[in-house]
Amino acid sequence: MAADTGDDHSFGRISRSKDVAFEYLTLAATLVGIVALGILFVYVTRDAVGWLDWQFLTSPPHPDPYEAGFYPALVGSIFLMIVIALVTFPLGVGAAVYLEEYAGDGPVERFVRINIANLAGVPSVVYGLLGLGLFVTLLDIGYGTLLVAGFTVSLLVLPIVIISAREAIRAVPDSRRQASYGMGATKWQTIRNVVLPEALPGIMTGTILALGRAIGETAPLIMIGAPTTVFGVPNSLFSKISAMPMQIYTWASYPDTAFQYGVVAAASVTLLVVLLSINSAAILVRNRYQ
Repeated sequence: MAADTGDDHSFGRISRSKDVAFEYLTLAATLVGIVALGILFVYVTRDAVGWLDWQFLTSPPHPDPYEAGFYPALVGSIFLMIVIALVTFPLGVGAAVYLEEYAGDGPVERFVRINIANLAGVPSVVYGLLGLGLFVTLLDIGYGTLLVAGFTVSLLVLPIVIISAREAIRAVPDSRRQASYGMGATKWQTIRNVVLPEALPGIMTGTILALGRAIGETAPLIMIGAPTTVFGVPNSLFSKISAMPMQIYTWASYPDTAFQYGVVAAASVTLLVVLLSINSAAILVRNRYQ
């Protein structure tokens, strides 16, 4: 009996040690991304001191680094995010609702689901070629316009929105649907009043991640002929636009060290602030509905 008690205590100590070790291991995995982002932000902010001011945010680009501004690229990226959100959210949620609530389990439906998952891993430059061939060459909407850029990047992030929305809809307990049907609701009423409100927080999370990826993409914009530098803000869907990552890349290629460090750092901090602001606003909306 005493031996059995000793063995139990040893097993308990080993299990407790493994539990604590696993807890610290997961904590370290959590902190890696946060610490890396914090170090990057501090490092870039240090170089941006003295460069990031109101003049920088409200002025157009200029050959002189001390007069260079970020305003056209900043506004262009914001407008681009609005177009992408307006395109991807209804299409992504609509496709997810159809695949989870209406589509069967036949070979065609399985083929569509598999290919949507595969499309999420396609390189962004391929979507740039698709946008060039479809929107520029075939539909002749124009090179580097806001509409073409929005449609092209929307194709890039649409699979991510569809997959995340499908997972959120699938997570809604089936008992909620059955209770709605038992009250006499139709399928559409059940989806509108039960499924979508319950799945909206997860759908918003996927949309946030998709927009976060979209704001940093440059390859699709280069492929559709978006200019690296513009000197005015877009005033229509057919205006030429430049995005913040493209302007940052252009400045980084200049031989002047003031551009490579000070101006680029100020633009990078602006990009991070805009990205975090978009994510924070979307999280607030998600939490409100949650």
